[in-house]
Amino acid sequence: MVEGFFYIKSKLVLDSAQSSPAELWLVQGEGDSWDQSVPEAPHPAVPCIPASLHPITAASLVKIKCLKLVFDCFPYHANLTHFSPLFLSVLVKFNNCAGNKGVRYETNSLDFKVRADGTLFAAHHLQVPSKQLILVVTAWDPQSLGTWEAMVSLHPSMGSSPVVSLHPPLCNYFFPLMLKHQSANGLRRQKRDWVIPPINVPENSRGPFPQQLVRIRSDKDKEIHIRYSITGVGADQPPMEVFNIDPVSGRMYVTRPMDREERASYHLRAHAVDMNGNKVENPIDLYIYVIDMNDNRPEFINQVYNGSVDEGSKPGTYVMTVTANDADDATTANGMVRYRIVTQTPQSPSQNMFTINSETGDIVTVAAGLDREKVQQYIVIVQATDMEGNLNYGLSNTATAIITVTDVNDNPPEFTTSTYSGEVPENRVEVVVANLTVLDRDQPHSPNWNAIYRIISGDPSGHFTIRTDPVTNEGMVTVVKAVDYEMNRAFMLTVMVSNQAPLASGIQMSFQSTAGVTISVTDVNEAPYFPTNHKLIRLEEGVPTGTVLTTFSAVDPDRFMQQAVRYSKLSDPANWLNINATNGQITTAAVLDRESDYIKNNVYEATFLAADNGIPPASGTGTLQIYLIDINDNAPELLPKEAQICEKPNLNVINITAADADIDPNVGPFVFELPSVPSAVRKNWTISRLNGDYAQLSLRIMYLEAGVYDVPIIVTDSGNPPLYNTSVIKVKVCPCDENGDCTTIGAVAAAGLGTGAIIAILICIIILLTMVLLFVVWMKRREKERHTKQLLIDPEDDVRDNILKYDEEGGGEEDQDYDLSQLQQPETMDHVLNKTPGVRRVDERPIGAEPQYPIRPVIPHPGDIGDFINEGLRAADNDPTAPPYDSLLVFDYEGSGSTAGSVSSLNSSSSGDQDYDYLNDWGPRFKKLADMYGGGEED
Repeated sequence: MVEGFFYIKSKLVLDSAQSSPAELWLVQGEGDSWDQSVPEAPHPAVPCIPASLHPITAASLVKIKCLKLVFDCFPYHANLTHFSPLFLSVLVKFNNCAGNKGVRYETNSLDFKVRADGTLFAAHHLQVPSKQLILVVTAWDPQSLGTWEAMVSLHPSMGSSPVVSLHPPLCNYFFPLMLKHQSANGLRRQKRDWVIPPINVPENSRGPFPQQLVRIRSDKDKEIHIRYSITGVGADQPPMEVFNIDPVSGRMYVTRPMDREERASYHLRAHAVDMNGNKVENPIDLYIYVIDMNDNRPEFINQVYNGSVDEGSKPGTYVMTVTANDADDATTANGMVRYRIVTQTPQSPSQNMFTINSETGDIVTVAAGLDREKVQQYIVIVQATDMEGNLNYGLSNTATAIITVTDVNDNPPEFTTSTYSGEVPENRVEVVVANLTVLDRDQPHSPNWNAIYRIISGDPSGHFTIRTDPVTNEGMVTVVKAVDYEMNRAFMLTVMVSNQAPLASGIQMSFQSTAGVTISVTDVNEAPYFPTNHKLIRLEEGVPTGTVLTTFSAVDPDRFMQQAVRYSKLSDPANWLNINATNGQITTAAVLDRESDYIKNNVYEATFLAADNGIPPASGTGTLQIYLIDINDNAPELLPKEAQICEKPNLNVINITAADADIDPNVGPFVFELPSVPSAVRKNWTISRLNGDYAQLSLRIMYLEAGVYDVPIIVTDSGNPPLYNTSVIKVKVCPCDENGDCTTIGAVAAAGLGTGAIIAILICIIILLTMVLLFVVWMKRREKERHTKQLLIDPEDDVRDNILKYDEEGGGEEDQDYDLSQLQQPETMDHVLNKTPGVRRVDERPIGAEPQYPIRPVIPHPGDIGDFINEGLRAADNDPTAPPYDSLLVFDYEGSGSTAGSVSSLNSSSSGDQDYDYLNDWGPRFKKLADMYGGGEED
């Protein structure tokens, strides 16, 4: 057993106040050479300190006064088949200055206990797992209040004595050493430095807290008072006060449970100062590592995983990967996750259709027999366990893997019956005559299920095609090319069905993938048809009426029906043709004229109808085209019909030509000549030929009086026999200027008017314009007089503000007899001055003195008012200046200075209240009075 292997940076001095001195062998490490001055060690040591620290050399051999407790760093052997409370499996021994006295032990497992002498034993009978078992043993010294931990791994062995490994101690706590170098003159102090090995603190410790981790001391604490402090993350930096230190004793504590998943390590610095704050020692680094405990379950990335695998896949086919993460340390068993399949649903055809790689989480098939048509989906529960899958000590979690069995084309489509039948009328297309049903067990509406139909025999002309119904997958036999009952009364088709996707490897087509289809054709009454359509015939125009042109007959395709065909005209624009109703013979009903407007490009077109007597009757049409050959039946016409020429020759000529309705060779060249009668034509005129279609007409004599002359010209065409025509051209002979153009006077003279006639026409035009001007002036003057007439009363004095005068043109029923002469404005004003007092027209003002009227009583008598109105009417009727129509008259015009304030001053012979409602019965003329008096007294 090797005691206390330390790696330090320099020489330190230990407290000499401990128990009796003990020698310490300092070694370099496993595999290094041993110094000959050091007593031989039992065997090479396993370092308990991280290798980054430098080992002390053999020349640094010192005497120490005390040694901390350490674990044995070497393996033990024990029987792992089972544990019994009476079987001592492992001896865990500690060494300190006083031996093992007072040291207490405990484990983190309820299945194991440790006696006071360090013996580890099983607390009860238990089964040991096939993999290693890890325990943590804790030692606690009540004297120094120090604690130490070590992990014990129990490994399975192939022999009768499996191996139990006691891991190197965690070496959590090292006291600072004060080293003295030994020389011939005795002990001599050397330069001091602090070395604190890493401190390991288990996470989730239950305390009590604060829990001491290490004590830091300086060799100067005997001479002066030292104050200790720590700085860094976890001390004076967030998270704050995780660690603290007693400033006097130098004991450093952890104040609460640690969580490695929150923070795995801490780096602190320890300081030693005097009471004045002066540095006594150089700061020393403290590394604190949180030891992982298995306090986190594995967590799957997804709770549900979806994967797929083709049906019929071979064993070992990859399906999917599930992944679980453990927050614990992945370098220890706490974070090593292992996978296993817990359940599989359904367990068909085997309960173990899949397996999972325990380390990677890859799920693969392990058995054959995947069939989507039987099982479409598997639900697999996967468990992830840490502690390398140890179900007794590890923590577990589960997830669901849904594995869908994807379809492959391993089922060929099969017809539900071997024969099908259908019926179709002849001459019909796009008709479904039969539906072919198939059965396919693959996944519906997928390429492995969608059917494709082919006609492999029985339809050489391509009358049929088979289309697939996308919903039902049925094959619809459809007619795409009309069938003829007279040609084929039935069809025998052979049909094959397949899928869009090819069959899977090793799958053969079924004999039920072919079927026969019988299609019967039914006869229908077909319309007669003209074999030659359009039919073209050629003949000369002008054939006489009744001439037989051709026979335009139709054929009835219904050979098995005895039916008669009758003919009729459907279209004959010029009504030139007749057709025999029984045999289709066509004759002319009029003379055919090629020059007719019904002819297009020398062709006349007519349409005829052929109908049978079937049930129902059917008819067909045919078109007859008649190409008319031209004959010379139209004489040429002279062009132009009118022209003008100068009265003197050699100034200009007239170019003439001819137009012929016929076509070549019955047109030009034309012959132009003047007739011999009358003789003056050839005497005055001459024709000279230019070419076959044109000639020139000019004067023969030196001068011809201006005027219009009718010149006859004979035009002859080149037909056989030739036709001629005598046409007259009107030639205006006029004086011309030096350019050969007719002057204006000459043009008039040429029209046949003399100078006297021209002057007379101009005088008439001037007279007419003068009369129009005078009439316009008279109309404007009359309009001005009408607007300048003065009104009889001023607008502000007119109490009849609601009565307007309009220019009515006619009178009422009672005013139709009048003298129109009274409409004229009189020359004098005598009639106005002699007018009856009190009566005035609405459009004239009184000129003479106004009469004085007596004051009218407040309450008028209706009889007085009636007499007053009648008197005014008589005066108006006898007034020669009154208009001949009903007009508003002003009665009792008061004017300025009138003694009567209003018509209400008229007195009445009656006394008392009067009822004036009878005025409503007098007609519209008295409506105003009825409104005035019928409502009561005036205000």
